[in-house]
Amino acid sequence: MLGRMTSKNQITIPKKIIEKIPDVKHFEIEFKDGVVMLKPVRIFDMSLDQIRSKMKKLGLKEDSVAEAIQWARSKK
Repeated sequence: MLGRMTSKNQITIPKKIIEKIPDVKHFEIEFKDGVVMLKPVRIFDMSLDQIRSKMKKLGLKEDSVAEAIQWARSKK
């Protein structure tokens, strides 16, 4: 299928493709080996209180996120 890029760098995704991924508004975009890949990403709306409650339930602390980032970066 053919898409089109406008003068403002906006890309039109064919309707037949979009119908296969309903309710997706955000994409992770990657360029690898000359290929542009769009990966659908779902965004969940949560309040800060909901996030804190979930972290507490999981036993996570404020520095857990920083630790996770540091761990992930060490795996490259």
